[in-house]
Amino acid sequence: MKVRVPLLLTLVTAIVMALTTFVPHRLGDYASTELSQWLSIMGGMGLVLGLISLVQRHLRRVLRRQHDWPYSGVTLVGFLAMAAIGVGWGIQEGTPFDWAFKNIYTPLEGTMFSVLAFFVASAAFRTFRARSVEATLLLLAALLVMFGRVPLGEMIFKPSPDIAEWIMSGPALGAKRAIILGVSLGAIAMSLRIVLGIERSHLGGDGE
Repeated sequence: MKVRVPLLLTLVTAIVMALTTFVPHRLGDYASTELSQWLSIMGGMGLVLGLISLVQRHLRRVLRRQHDWPYSGVTLVGFLAMAAIGVGWGIQEGTPFDWAFKNIYTPLEGTMFSVLAFFVASAAFRTFRARSVEATLLLLAALLVMFGRVPLGEMIFKPSPDIAEWIMSGPALGAKRAIILGVSLGAIAMSLRIVLGIERSHLGGDGE
């Protein structure tokens, strides 16, 4: 029953949503609205459970003095402080919550993205090594695009911006569309596997 009931609910919900999408009817609109409201309620409940799990996990690490437990302490203090000032003074512009968001969270977010730039550069250096014909073409295309996107490139070689634009609007766009098409087909296949009960990993455990 623990497996059959969720699978049956998944199948019925998928059929109803498919009918409301492809068969226009007032009952379909009503069902779609009701299911959307249920989804919002379930999403809110999931958010609450996620917050409870976050607090329990980091509180356990702090109490047991596990590896890097001070970071868990900072996480707990930041979470509880933001929640307290948000509930106490609101989240409108000019409130302490708004000040903390703009002056603490936003700079930290920018710092994280700045650090990620170094990881991206390191990964690009390792990936663009000309070890094969494909890697060589990728390296040349990347160099041409980067060269054409900076003013120095146009000063040295005037057609470089046009070459970079052609690469981005031609081969790169075609490859991007192919990737999106492949991802879409994969999503459709996975959705069918979940709806038909073939894929059961989302149920937790070993899916049996």
